[in-house]
Parts: sequence; C-alpha cells; structure tokens
Amino acid sequence: MKKAFTLVFILLLFIPLGAQEKEAKTGWRFGGALPAISYDNNLGFQYGALFEFFNYGKPSVYPRFLDHTYTEVSRYTKGSGVYRFMFESNHLIPGVEWISDLSYLPDRASQFYGFNGYESVFNVDWMTKDDEGYKSAMFYRYERNQFRFRNDFVGILSGEHLKWSAGFALNNFSVGSVDISKLNKGRKSDDLLPALDSIPGAFEVYQALGLITPEEARGGWVNTVKAGLVWDSRDNRSNPMKGIWTETGIEVSPKFLGNDWGFSKFYIAHRQYFTLVQNNLSFAYRLMYQTTISGKVPFFYQSQVMTYRLTGYSNEGLGGVSTLRGVLKNRVVGDAFALGNFELRWKPWHFKLFNRESYLGIDLFYDFGIITKDISLPADLQSKFDALELPAGYVYSDFFKPAGDKLHHDAGISIMPVWGENFVIAIDIGKAFNSQDGNIGFSIGLNYLF
Repeated sequence: MKKAFTLVFILLLFIPLGAQEKEAKTGWRFGGALPAISYDNNLGFQYGALFEFFNYGKPSVYPRFLDHTYTEVSRYTKGSGVYRFMFESNHLIPGVEWISDLSYLPDRASQFYGFNGYESVFNVDWMTKDDEGYKSAMFYRYERNQFRFRNDFVGILSGEHLKWSAGFALNNFSVGSVDISKLNKGRKSDDLLPALDSIPGAFEVYQALGLITPEEARGGWVNTVKAGLVWDSRDNRSNPMKGIWTETGIEVSPKFLGNDWGFSKFYIAHRQYFTLVQNNLSFAYRLMYQTTISGKVPFFYQSQVMTYRLTGYSNEGLGGVSTLRGVLKNRVVGDAFALGNFELRWKPWHFKLFNRESYLGIDLFYDFGIITKDISLPADLQSKFDALELPAGYVYSDFFKPAGDKLHHDAGISIMPVWGENFVIAIDIGKAFNSQDGNIGFSIGLNYLF
C-alpha cells in the first residue's frame, strides 16, 4: 500500500524591512512564499519553495501591478520536480500583456489510466500493497519529463474588454517506462517494486496493443502557435467579484516547426462572476470545451488543457488540481471534452497582516467533466489483447469497458488565505463521486482556479 504523508508549512519567508510602515505600495515588493516539505515512499523526500514579486510602479497602480515574477523550485530525491520561472509584464510592450514561462518538469511517475474516461478501467487494488490483487504501486504510471518555453501575448482589440491573444510554445517531452531500479533505491526488500518484465503496467500494455506507438513511447517535440480572442470585464484578477472572462482560440502544431506530430486544437472557456454580498460573498463558474480539429495528437499531450495563459506550473486534466479537484490526475483523457466548475466564494474574515489588506477565503465547489470525442481504438481490440503474452490475472475486462463515457464529478472545499490581495494560497480538498475516479484529492498551491 502506498504510504505517503505531506507536511506543509505555510508562511511568509521574509517581510521587507519597510513593510510594516504605512506607505504607498510602490516599486518592486515581495509578494509571498510557500515552502513545502513532503515524503512519498515512491518518489522520496520533496523539498523546495515558490515565491512571487510584484512591481506596483511609481506612482502606484496597486492592487494592479506592472510586472510580476513567480519562481518555483522543488525536487523529490528520486528525480521528480518542478523548476519554473514565470515573468509577466503589462507595460514593457506598449499596450500588450506579455507572459513568459521557462520550465523543466521531470516526473518519474506521471499518471496514465488509459483513454476515454470510464472506457478504461481503474483497479485501485492493483496499486494497494496490502490488497490481495496487488500488482505494483507504479501500475498506472510512466516517466514523462517536459521542457517548456512558452510566451503569451494579449492586447486590446476594441474598447476596454475585447482583446486579441497570441503565443508560441516550445515543448520537448522525454517519455518512457518508470525507472523501477531508481525508485527501488532505499526500499526494504519486502517493499520493492516488481520489475516491468514480470508485472507490466498500463503504459506497457498499451504499447503492446499498438495504442501507443513506438514514437509516442519515446516522446519528442511539440512546438505550437496559437491565436484567439478574449473578453475580460473582471473587476480584479486574483478573486473577481463581478464580470466575465471568456476566451477562445486555435492552437496548431505544424510539422514544419520541427514537430514529430502535426495537429490542431480548438478551445473555448467562459467564466462569469456574480456578487451576492458586497465584498464578502460571490458565485463563480467556468464552462470549457476543447477538441482536436485535425491530425494525430500524441497521447502525452492529450491531457494539456488549452488556455491563453497559465495560472500554475501545469494546466492538465481532466482530473487533478487544474480541472476536477477530487478526481485522479489525468484520469479522463480523450480527443475532446467538456468541463464545468462552480464555486461559492466566501470571505468570512478580513484583517491586516504587516500593513497589507488580507482575508481568509472559504470556497465550496462542484466540478464535472466528460469525454465528448473518443480516442479511436481498433474494433478487434479484445482479440489483440487475448493474443498478448501477459501474466496471469491480466483480463481484458479489467482494462477496457467500451460502453462510452459518463459524467465524472466531484465536490469539495477550498481554504484560501490571501495576503496583500494578490498572494493567494489555495488548499483544495475534493471528493470524487465515483470510485473509478479515485477517492479524495488534496493539493496546496497558489491562486484561485479561475
């Protein structure tokens, strides 16, 4: 059975010497920090921190800002980690908002549960050490390391709210089977992960069936360009109390950019915010649709959720902190999906901390998602499966259930300590409604979901 615990210290690493003085918030200011220490017996110890700085300008434009930097460095001792630097500016390019992101995201145990939602079966007992049906804690995992250099641009098109968006991204993915020998380092003999040649995981079975091609199983370049439209009438960015934020666009990955695959995707996301009690209570929702228009998308990129700007180090789903907060990360993967998030946002406690307006937010949320277009599977899939030389206990019905997808949904609560309006800590606890989607999701990060 997977044994993991997380010990998270939420604190401000330091406060500039002048922070307690009653002065206008001008120039560059420390935004806040979130260190984390955790342990997972598969990945090892995690250590690192993330922190932000804001430039409020002279004269001050607070609570808006001119520039913003976000740095995150965290690492597990067995190799997984997040190394990210993000810079955004509202003034360096006149009339244009520019967001640049440089990241390296090594993941020794990335989640892979198959294709098309409930058409792929999840067997929790196969990953549970003390269960009679245990196979491996890494059964639904593969290794995926990503290098990303992404730049997004937004400018006024007409009036105050209608904007254009454009951008490009360079992505290199290194993909392969989980490195069992590395993850077994430091384990006791009775807790060793089984070798893949004796207990192949879902990633290996999908390769044997040809559902993941040899090229996809190695990874490669996915370089993209995109263009779209944005309507943004929010009253503020960090936690809007009213307004609309809608975006739509097309992302293209043409082969002439050095890509190993060529494809295009369309996306649209609508978010709306309603004030119920002035300054204290609001209702917000997000509806999203995304589909492949043309070409073949490598399986490891199908989980990427399109948007004109990132709000965290990754934007993946369906399932996980960015989409379905109580569902297993990347549990629901298809060629097109629909997503909905609904939140009741309450600010029960307003206070000042080091002379900055702060508050404690509590959100109740409900999320849903569904695959609307399947990744194509061969008609003779079962006969191909039966012809494979697999270990005893590998049965077709334990992997595939070709009956179409149904609604994946969860509900939960978020606790949101907010310091200085812009530094938002998000503590999310969600419960999946179907055991095929997992049980309880827990995460700590920055910013409201939308």
